Amino acid sequence: MSTSTTTASTRTDASTTAIVTGGERKMRRHTRRVEPIYYLFLLPTLVIFTLAITVPGVIGIFFSFTDSIGLGEWNFNGLTNYIALFSDPAILQSYLFTFGFSIATVIVVNVIAFLLAVGLTSRIRFKTGLRTIFVIPMVISGIIIAYVFNFLFSNSLPAAGAAAGIPWLETSLLANPDLAWVAIVIVTAWQAVPGTLLIYIAGLLSVPGEVYEAASIDGASRTQQLTRITIPLVAGYVVINVILGFKGFLNAYDIIVGLTNGGPGTATRSVAMTIIAGFNGGDYAYQMANATIFFIVAVLISILQLSLTRGRNTF
Repeated sequence: MSTSTTTASTRTDASTTAIVTGGERKMRRHTRRVEPIYYLFLLPTLVIFTLAITVPGVIGIFFSFTDSIGLGEWNFNGLTNYIALFSDPAILQSYLFTFGFSIATVIVVNVIAFLLAVGLTSRIRFKTGLRTIFVIPMVISGIIIAYVFNFLFSNSLPAAGAAAGIPWLETSLLANPDLAWVAIVIVTAWQAVPGTLLIYIAGLLSVPGEVYEAASIDGASRTQQLTRITIPLVAGYVVINVILGFKGFLNAYDIIVGLTNGGPGTATRSVAMTIIAGFNGGDYAYQMANATIFFIVAVLISILQLSLTRGRNTF
């Protein structure tokens, strides 16, 4: 009896020692000093980022509380610029267009990219070559794409509409204040689909094949596998694509400039175009206040992205 008790006690002590030792090792790993070489590699990037982005940003926020035109003398005017922003119809129109355009483009891009990803990860021939073809628009400059499509919308499509006897196609979409945004969505989606497609392909390839085999044995159809297995398992990728896409489309500029230059009138003028036009037109402080509000919106979207993607094993 005594021997058994001693043996059990010895095992308990050994287990306790092992746990303590393991805990000490973990603490050592967590408290391990960072090697100075890492800071050496971090320093140049930190300096460049601070000088090129942080310092100009802080200076711009400072001048948003002034009446500066970008040079010369200036005076503080408090929140005057910010108050004026919320009653300026041109500013409100630019935000309305930008958010509407971004939402529409996100939906179009993600639907097309997901359907293409499903097709390009299935058992079809030449899928590797097709993947290469579909990502080509991603490497072409946005302004070049915009000028090419500008010619198509302004010349080729009206000519085709006249030949086919379709009245609404005989005039350029870019000249129609009610439909110009549709052309911008089409062109932006054409360029943005490849990047979203690659993320969806990565998500679909991460789903174990055994899951589909088990579903097939249970009698699940292709549609049921898509809706009950594929979509739930790649939901994290959907969230990431939606948030990143929406945040990226808010900064739309080059494609809009190449297609409509904000027209007809100001119907397709984005927030980014409004800010840059104001800088060039002497409204530096006013548009800097606009840029500050736009920056806050981007930060809030980034926080939303982090909260929605936290804990998702997607990358």
